[in-house]
Amino acid sequence: MTDVFKNYLHSTGELSADEINFSAQFFKSILLKKGDFFIREDEYCDHIGFIASGAVKAYAIDKEGKENVTCFKFENEFITSFSEFVTQEKSRRSIRAIEDCLIYRINYPDYQYLLGQVIAWNRVIKSVMEQEYSQKESYVLNYNNKKVEDKYRHVLSNEPRLVQRVTTQDLASYLGVTQRSLTRAKGQIHRSNVL
Repeated sequence: MTDVFKNYLHSTGELSADEINFSAQFFKSILLKKGDFFIREDEYCDHIGFIASGAVKAYAIDKEGKENVTCFKFENEFITSFSEFVTQEKSRRSIRAIEDCLIYRINYPDYQYLLGQVIAWNRVIKSVMEQEYSQKESYVLNYNNKKVEDKYRHVLSNEPRLVQRVTTQDLASYLGVTQRSLTRAKGQIHRSNVL
């Protein structure tokens, strides 16, 4: 296990060094190339992963066959379709690499065993779930019912890595706008900043 994951676990302040070392044996590294799936929609969600490097997007396909991006995850974040992982049901969305990724993942039986052996993991997962909720709430407050320009300004000032690391098409889907209107808003904002 890389130092990135161990450092993250240490930074939570929840796990002792012994608990981190014990936990490490349950997480297996996988390399995803850009475009590879971590989870596919309509398949059982049997892993939770920690991104050591790279980035992923989560999305669902609508009735017209269009991707609706619901979130992006980057280094030092956990990924899974949380509700389906906990209930061991089929995922309602896909999680796919948008960059080459190194991910440490644990399967559901090992996850359950680890929770029973290292009680502090319950607090770590609780913190992860609280972050998920906070991100969803922030999304609703900052991107729903706003003009394209306002959405893009918010991204520029609060989530610049989205502009740096996500395609315009994926960012437009995430913001709930067309690629064309996002490109136009980008042009207007960048032109007004130059003047």
